[in-house]
Amino acid sequence: MTTKSLQADPHADTHGDAALWQRAASGNKAAFGELFERHAQAVWNHAFRLTGSWSLAEDLTSMTFLTGWRKLHEVTLIRDSALPWLYAVAGNLARTEFRSAGRFTRLLRRIPAAETTEDHAESVVEKVDGEGRMRVLLAAIAKLPKAERQAVELCLVGEVPVAEAAELLGIEEVSIRSRISRARSRLRRVLGDDLMEATS
Repeated sequence: MTTKSLQADPHADTHGDAALWQRAASGNKAAFGELFERHAQAVWNHAFRLTGSWSLAEDLTSMTFLTGWRKLHEVTLIRDSALPWLYAVAGNLARTEFRSAGRFTRLLRRIPAAETTEDHAESVVEKVDGEGRMRVLLAAIAKLPKAERQAVELCLVGEVPVAEAAELLGIEEVSIRSRISRARSRLRRVLGDDLMEATS
């Protein structure tokens, strides 16, 4: 996984992500703990959207923050937000997991029908209208060309603003929008209009 050096806002809030990241890089474990508390649920939700698995989302969340801890000295943040970088790491880790053991297809087959469960992912489940739709969406997104898949995972799944996604990927905003447009067209052909509502 390639780590990008990203420029932080020099006028960022001293309590913002960039300031916490810098303090953590200086050895302040409490600062990194605050970053974890601030973003762990969002990263978990993103990982769940990518995998459709409660337990794997937990594992990926832990692995994402462990990667962040190990790379504190290598990364600075986009516009005082750690989430775009954390989402990108979670996406890379998810793909590595699936490739390493051919788990993606088996995982999709194992996902049970939606259950009535109170959990912090409730809002995620509502957005995709049950795990059955999640299973279909994941399979379709996984088959997109790499460039389009990255744009979809960041902007549609992770809800990262286009400007931040473009900066993270090192491309122009118009390129991100073009990739998303092409991806939507491909997904609509495969999924139809009803399922495409989950990526709107």
